[in-house]
Amino acid sequence: MSNNDILLKIEGLKARVEEKEILKGVDLEIRKGEIHAVMGPNGAGKSTLSAVLAGKPNFTVTEGSVMFMGKDLLKMSPEERSWAGIFLSFQYPVEIPGVSITNFMKTAVNSRRQAEGLEPLKAAEFLKLMKEKMAFVQMRQEFAKREVNVGFSGGEKKRNEIFQMAMLDPVLSILDETDSGLDVDALRIVAQGVNTLHTPQKASIIITHYQRLLEYIVPDVVHVLKDGRIVKTAGKELVAEIEEKGYDSIN
Repeated sequence: MSNNDILLKIEGLKARVEEKEILKGVDLEIRKGEIHAVMGPNGAGKSTLSAVLAGKPNFTVTEGSVMFMGKDLLKMSPEERSWAGIFLSFQYPVEIPGVSITNFMKTAVNSRRQAEGLEPLKAAEFLKLMKEKMAFVQMRQEFAKREVNVGFSGGEKKRNEIFQMAMLDPVLSILDETDSGLDVDALRIVAQGVNTLHTPQKASIIITHYQRLLEYIVPDVVHVLKDGRIVKTAGKELVAEIEEKGYDSIN
């Protein structure tokens, strides 16, 4: 494999929230076509890692580097990261009162197209794309008129996020605890969406505490994050080891 296959390269990443150091030297390399799972106990730094990659403001990177498709990710604004092809699915999706899903997605899709030097989608093209992707994640058409996540159940919020992911067609998708609070049917739809959107040119990071989601999305590489560091990396067999022995046995 050539270095051109590397989408994301993290070296010696340290980050803190206020005065508390959470990430204490993370190294991670993700290539095109790979699905990586980052597992670990609560408080290990999993969500901090996803927040740092997405450029959330409350986190300060104190050391290390993150290169995305050969560019310095840490110098990009959150919007620029999104335009470059990074998508973050939140553990707790936010509600946006007064903004319909249609308008929210139209703005997101067209701002990314503009960043790529493309014309905005015409209304008819956009609606066709939206109908297609809503059907793909089994969302009812009337959802398009609803305000973003307002009054949505947990499963509907997650389904809406996979819909957004399908619309934006990212290069790297980061799913942060996407399985929290989902019933089996919603879990299957989320997993089906992720699996179907995956191509040899794209990659995903699945951040999870439990192995449940990984029964539906099979990772190529599994990392265990403990106390701000990746302490073990292996294939999908590591999931079964964690299930059997817990995190305490892994150092």
